[in-house]
Amino acid sequence: MKNIVREDRTDCRNLTVEERSRNRAGRVHLYDQNSINEMDWPDTEDGRYARLYLEPMMLNGTQSYISNVETTLLLARLDDLVIPLTVNEAEYDNAYVCSPYTHYVSYAKQELNMLQKPVLEKGLSVLLSLLGWGMRQSRINKVVNVNNWMLSTNLYPAMSGEQAVKLLIAVQERYPKHAIVFRSLCPGLHLDLTDKLRDAGCRLIPSRQIYLYHASDPNFGNAKSRWLLKRDYQLLAKHGYDFVSEADMTMADIPRIAELYRLLYLEKYSYHNPQFSERMITTAMATGTLRLYGLRKEGQLDAIMGYFCRNGVMTTPLFGYDTAVPQSVGLYRMLSACLIGQARDKGHLLHESAGAAQFKRNRGAVADFEYSAVYVRHLPRGRRWCWSLLDRLLNRVGVPLMRRMKL
Repeated sequence: MKNIVREDRTDCRNLTVEERSRNRAGRVHLYDQNSINEMDWPDTEDGRYARLYLEPMMLNGTQSYISNVETTLLLARLDDLVIPLTVNEAEYDNAYVCSPYTHYVSYAKQELNMLQKPVLEKGLSVLLSLLGWGMRQSRINKVVNVNNWMLSTNLYPAMSGEQAVKLLIAVQERYPKHAIVFRSLCPGLHLDLTDKLRDAGCRLIPSRQIYLYHASDPNFGNAKSRWLLKRDYQLLAKHGYDFVSEADMTMADIPRIAELYRLLYLEKYSYHNPQFSERMITTAMATGTLRLYGLRKEGQLDAIMGYFCRNGVMTTPLFGYDTAVPQSVGLYRMLSACLIGQARDKGHLLHESAGAAQFKRNRGAVADFEYSAVYVRHLPRGRRWCWSLLDRLLNRVGVPLMRRMKL
């Protein structure tokens, strides 16, 4: 770090010209749609995965795959890492994965009913409306998201804190009028990244409470959680479901897969979640960028999940089931048990994102918090104040409230 930031180690603006040149020479290269053909893709597992997942979006546009993600997609090549960047100006109707406004205002308003306290909900709704007006005035959506795979959870490669700071410097130089955000950081999983980015001047702003399953740990959970998982898995035989992989799926299943995701993640939860197109699912099935598994009965898929793994962590951005099937059948319980079984078999930590808090706790999940590391020191005060307010509100009020209510 001594070669990256000056003595105070608090602000990447303080770097000398020589330090900046030495820091980025031959290390950070940015590619856009016009220069993607010049990309030297690293011949590594992560490099090959990045090409399969990101190159089609670079060439065809993100909205062909995720209809409510309008953004400019760039790729950063740093050593043997390929890191996607999404660049936005406003786009207030975007999914929350690219829009801080959607995340902290639009989506947050929809989730207020989880508090089950009408008076508090009404007061917070008014507060969010006022905050949202101020956010628009301060252009909060003028932002570059680093390592943004446009999914609910962005898994990180084996990136060091020093590499993260190099990316921060390169992005700030390319986009000096944008806020710079590293989403999906959990200090329990990314301590070096969060420490170094904080030292470089980033604010750590809470985004959500998440749940982690240490499924490969033989001491994972307790007797009750293990019994619940065993009971959940036994529901497959009870109700006549087969757990099938993508090898047992065909192109004819793709519309049904898209429908199952829509029924749960969009209609039941929120249309502010990424809206995956059939093209996205077709590409994922063809390239293996998502490992697809489902529950099939009498020839029909009634539940689906798609996961990927990186750096020892596994997450499931594609998850859905037929919400018309009676809850007593337990499609969610069955699919969750199968997912945990996959994580255990692969020896991965399972990042279960947010939601269904009590259900996940009962089955042994451990709660943690996810943060966005936000760099805005280079912006004028009128652009910084909303991030400062979010920092104070969420760290001092939001996090204690979510912990107390176990959301």
